Amino acid sequence: MPASSALRRGLALLAALPLLTLAACGYGSQAKDDGAARIAAGAQKIEGLDSVRIGYFRNLTHGTALVGMEKGFFQKELGATRAAPAVFNAGPSAIEALNSGSLDIGWIGPSPAINGYVKSQGSNLRIIGGSASGGVKLVVNPEKIRSLQDVRGKRIATPQLGNTQDVAFLNWAAEQGWKVDPQSGRGDVTVVRSDNKVTPDAFRSGSVDGAWVPEPTASKLVAEGGKELLDETSLWPDGKFVITNIVVRQEFLEKHPKVVEAVLKGSVETNKWINAHPDAAKRVANERLERDSGKALPAEVLDPAWRSIRFTDDPLASTLTAEAEHAVRAGLLRKPDLTGIYDLAPLNKVLEAAGEPTVDDAGLGAKQARSR
Repeated sequence: MPASSALRRGLALLAALPLLTLAACGYGSQAKDDGAARIAAGAQKIEGLDSVRIGYFRNLTHGTALVGMEKGFFQKELGATRAAPAVFNAGPSAIEALNSGSLDIGWIGPSPAINGYVKSQGSNLRIIGGSASGGVKLVVNPEKIRSLQDVRGKRIATPQLGNTQDVAFLNWAAEQGWKVDPQSGRGDVTVVRSDNKVTPDAFRSGSVDGAWVPEPTASKLVAEGGKELLDETSLWPDGKFVITNIVVRQEFLEKHPKVVEAVLKGSVETNKWINAHPDAAKRVANERLERDSGKALPAEVLDPAWRSIRFTDDPLASTLTAEAEHAVRAGLLRKPDLTGIYDLAPLNKVLEAAGEPTVDDAGLGAKQARSR
């Protein structure tokens, strides 16, 4: 299938899937909006804005958002402008909400960010910061799969067509010399697109033989008797790759730069606290998961999952280019021009004020786009 046809079909499907979620839940789902309770007496709204809609997933790779919401770091910086949370299950759904204007800022994986940027022809979103690296594993049924070569011919789950783990697995399969149709998931290995919430059940029932998934789903599968066959960190130079970015609607950034700066300040403060208090941060993230989903993670899942993630303000921009190349190689994207996808000026302003080193956009910044 030509890459252009694959892109059109993939984007059409990604656009259709979120409509069910948005129609049923407004935007995101099951987010406990406790921002009003955290607003300090006498606090003022920033730029007169009542609220900012912030999206994230029930993944530990979104730990910055989980901890920042639960500890009130975002609300503290936003004053009387309410931090209104929305929970999503996968990146394409969040991108659709962003593109439709029902979400302002979101924590999201690199592949959906790339797709969203391409879909809007560079007009709708910007990556404004980093959040996490690592935390993605291939976990398999050890009775069916004993080596990496045994993955061929098996059924492997990924969270959603075109999401970051889906692209990573398709790219890895291609590197093994295996042929897989990116849309249907059929080929030398069968890719089963399965919501992270139901993947453990699918694994337990035997309907999938393994999964390429983020934390905490990976550790949940291990707790079900699965074996960690591959940590994606091992595939990257220096063991670093972006797994979660912060994105914003360009229109929102232009109209409310001080609100965006406040959210970024909250993110930087959150990451600083997480890295200084890893055990406490782990507990707080789990408390937020329980608040949003009604169920906390047991220690045998939480502990190994949290250890595998590194929280950082750096978006690791150079790895975004590599992930875009993976999507092209997988047949989900034509080679994109990503110049302008980053606007790190607000983040670097926050970092400089905090005495922290600034971060680099690898030549893909908005300033470069405007100068072309």
